[in-house]
Amino acid sequence: MAHTSADRLDILMMVLLAYIKDLSYVKGTLELTLTKELYRDLIAVFDKLILPTHASCHVQYVIFYLCSFRLGLAEAFLEHLWKKMQSPSNPAVIRQTAAGYIGSFLARAKFLPLPTVKACLDLLVPWLHQYIDSQDAGSKAFCDVSLHGPFYATCQAVFYTLVFRHRQMVEGNLRKGLAYLQMLNFERIVMCQLNPLKVCLPAVTNMFAAITRKYQLVFCYTIIERNNRQMLPVVRSSLGGDSLTTNANPLDSFFPFDPYLLKRSGKMIQPIYQVWEEVSVCDVGGARQTVKKDSVTEEDDDFLRGESLQSEAVVGFISGSFESHSVGSPPVAFLQRPF
Repeated sequence: MAHTSADRLDILMMVLLAYIKDLSYVKGTLELTLTKELYRDLIAVFDKLILPTHASCHVQYVIFYLCSFRLGLAEAFLEHLWKKMQSPSNPAVIRQTAAGYIGSFLARAKFLPLPTVKACLDLLVPWLHQYIDSQDAGSKAFCDVSLHGPFYATCQAVFYTLVFRHRQMVEGNLRKGLAYLQMLNFERIVMCQLNPLKVCLPAVTNMFAAITRKYQLVFCYTIIERNNRQMLPVVRSSLGGDSLTTNANPLDSFFPFDPYLLKRSGKMIQPIYQVWEEVSVCDVGGARQTVKKDSVTEEDDDFLRGESLQSEAVVGFISGSFESHSVGSPPVAFLQRPF
C-alpha cells in the first residue's frame, strides 16, 4: 500500500484477526469456552473505545470476524446493540451509533441467515411504531434531529437492511415475503410527521423508495420531492454569491461495516462479507439506472460513496466509561440459542 499508516494498520489487523482465529479454533474445532471469553473481552473494548469513536475505520471488523464463527455470537452482538439503542439511559449519540451498527451488520454480514435478520426487524420496526405513537399527540411531533436522533438512525438502519435483504425476503415464496413486508407497515413510518425520509442519507432513501414502489408497499417519491423543494440552496445575493448548501447527512451517520479496503487482512473478511449487488434495473429518483452487481473488490462497492462520512485514517479514540453488558433491558426473545 502507498499509504504508510494504512499499510501499518493492515498488518496489525492481519495479526489480530489471525490471533482471534488461532485462539478460537483448536485443531480445526471451535473451542466454545475460549471463544466466549474472547467475545466478552472484545465487547468490553467495543463499548469503551470502538462504539464511542465516530467513523471508526476497520478496527470494528474484529467483532465482525469473531461473530462469523458461530451464529450465537452474532445474535449476542445484535442483542447487545439493541439494548444500547433502545435504552433511554444511554446518550443519544451512542444510541444512534448502535443503530448504525445494527443496520450495517444486518446488511453486510453474509453469515447471518434470513430468520435472524427478520427477527431483528421484528424488534426494530415495532419500536419505531411505538415511538411514533408516543410522539403523535405531543408538541414535538415534527422533524428535528436533535429531538429524535435515535428514531431517525433506527429508520435508516431498517431502510438500509431492506435495501440489502429484500431479495432474500421475497425469493422462494413471493406471496409470503410480500405479506411479511406489508406487515411491517412502512407507509406509516414514512408518512408520519417526523418525516424520516428528510433526514436519512439520500442514497438509502432513494433506493428504499425504489424497492418499496416495486413491491407496492409505499410511494415515497412525493415526500422526497417535497423535502427536496424545502432543502433547495439559497443564493446569498442577487449577483450570484456563494449559495448556502444544505446538509445531506444531518445525522452525521456512517455505516461501520462499509467496504473493507485493507488488502492483506481483507482476504480474511472477503468470504464473510456481503458486497452491494442488485441485478434489476431500479427507477431511482425518477431516472432509470442500472445498479452494479457483485463487485469484484470492496473498493468498487459504491452504494454509499460520497454520502456517508469516510475516514482515510483511524480517528482518535474518544475515551468512554466502561459499561457492563447489561443495561437493565428486558431479555430479547429471538436470542434463545446458546453459544
